Amino acid sequence: MNKVFFIGNLTKDPEVTVTNSGITVCRFSIAVSRPYKNSDGEREVDFFNINVWRGLGENCGKFLRKGSKVAVTGSLHNRTYDAQDGTRRTVTEITADDVEFLTPKSAMEDTKSEVVDDLQPIDDDSLPF
Repeated sequence: MNKVFFIGNLTKDPEVTVTNSGITVCRFSIAVSRPYKNSDGEREVDFFNINVWRGLGENCGKFLRKGSKVAVTGSLHNRTYDAQDGTRRTVTEITADDVEFLTPKSAMEDTKSEVVDDLQPIDDDSLPF
């Protein structure tokens, strides 16, 4: 079974792209602290690249920012490619099945103000109740 679960913080704003076939993919990386301290008394951090597809990817691109805390569940994938210098390289990535946003809404003021600015006033007389 190939299943991973990480909790970490985004290292930069997510990047959203659309494939040639029209499918949305959101890419970001997270920093995950190890549960123990090294010999210098400091916690080490690992960095993981995350790919999120379709509607969930759109939401990640819309609502996540650098520093956002997320819980990611998914699967681990290796892929290889030929670099411009002719060397063969291997990349390990997580393909997310689920991304839970753990940063409180109150801490995401920039996103909140964008949504509120789009709201239009409603005439109470036109409501059916």
